[in-house]
Amino acid sequence: MINTHDILETINMIQDENLDIRTITMGISLLDCCTGDAVSTCGRIYEKIARKAEHLIKVGEDIEKEYGIPIINKRISVTPIAMILASGGGNPVYYAKTLEKAANTVGVNFIGGYSALVHKGFSAGDEQLIRSIPEALSVTDRLCSSVNIGSTKTGINMDAVKLMGEIIKQSAEVTADKGCIGPAKLVVFCNAPEDNPFMAGAFHGAGEPDCVINVGVSGPGVVRAAIAKIPDGDITDVADMVKRTAFKITRMGQLVAKEASKRLDVPFGIVDLSLAPTPAVGDSVAHILEEMGLEQCGAHGTTACLALLNDAVKKGGVMASSHVGGLSGAFIPVSEDRGMIDAAANGTLSIEKLEAMTAVCSVGLDMIIVPGDTPAEVLSGVIADEAAIGMVNSKTTAVRLIPAIGKNIGDTLNFGGLLGYGPVMKLNTASPAKFISRGGRIPAPLQSLKN
Repeated sequence: MINTHDILETINMIQDENLDIRTITMGISLLDCCTGDAVSTCGRIYEKIARKAEHLIKVGEDIEKEYGIPIINKRISVTPIAMILASGGGNPVYYAKTLEKAANTVGVNFIGGYSALVHKGFSAGDEQLIRSIPEALSVTDRLCSSVNIGSTKTGINMDAVKLMGEIIKQSAEVTADKGCIGPAKLVVFCNAPEDNPFMAGAFHGAGEPDCVINVGVSGPGVVRAAIAKIPDGDITDVADMVKRTAFKITRMGQLVAKEASKRLDVPFGIVDLSLAPTPAVGDSVAHILEEMGLEQCGAHGTTACLALLNDAVKKGGVMASSHVGGLSGAFIPVSEDRGMIDAAANGTLSIEKLEAMTAVCSVGLDMIIVPGDTPAEVLSGVIADEAAIGMVNSKTTAVRLIPAIGKNIGDTLNFGGLLGYGPVMKLNTASPAKFISRGGRIPAPLQSLKN
């Protein structure tokens, strides 16, 4: 039963604690757009996206006004384009420009799905699309790209790991005049989820409906404020408080998701309860960890605090909705989190500590700025390490590294908006070149044999 206290508490969360719906993402299958010809396939892609998402922005804005709930982004995810390219053929950048045109037409912030799934090997269209990513991200503004290079079930495709280190480096170089924005829109996954509404890693999986609405909720400021109310509570009290808060946030997300689903006449997919921070004051996952009792994020104890937070968020969310999915938990993107930025700038938070944290967070090494002269094989080594953590622990891990061309350790790179800014962090540059160049596939771990 909703009472006055619950209503007032929610209003306070929105007004003072940065509670918001981070995104309504419409997933659209493009499988029925394939014709065997690139021009006609792209024509059908544009038509379907423009038709399905025609009212997405208006519906989001109407729900915002009627319920008083901020909806920050409206986005689209599509079938991995490598799958469509295998049928349609042609230049993959032509598909990228088609997606960009469709995104501009319907007015969404981002469109994701310039993607390839190569965790067990390359099929038709995969390598061609991957090699086109630097150009595609340089000639578009709203397009996002992702590549899945490993999974618990299949192991890690080391040929793809090697290639992605090179692609990240090239993408930074060709967008150097735009603040190296290319790799900020490129994610390398292990165990990529098919229903993730958050960019840059969103794509519409082959097992998804023809069209679906997924909603991503975010409220780091709400969780921090809740913990601040129990300064003398023990760790169990903290976990319980996070669970109760996550429950309330998720219920709000489900309300918006079902309302959007009804108005757009599109099935409701999942609510992704992810504590996704922004550079805004009061919207930081790092500050939640510090509210738990750390002097600063990165101190010893950080991984334990993050494990507690991630688990409690998931438990609260699952109680609030029968369809929690995507990533759901705590994100730790350095450039998008004011507390992470501060901790990285003064040396408390290192990449090695971040890697340890990725074993218990929702994603991985996210939005980390590294020196522009970092060799491609070192970037591949970082990808391999993160993929190994995801593979062995049966969880999603990802890498979004941005080589800052022309910048060195301690310099700052600014993307603006939700992508934020951050310091160039130090990477261990001892060479893994021989290991990376071996190629092949790291075998799946024993726990993959669950049949």
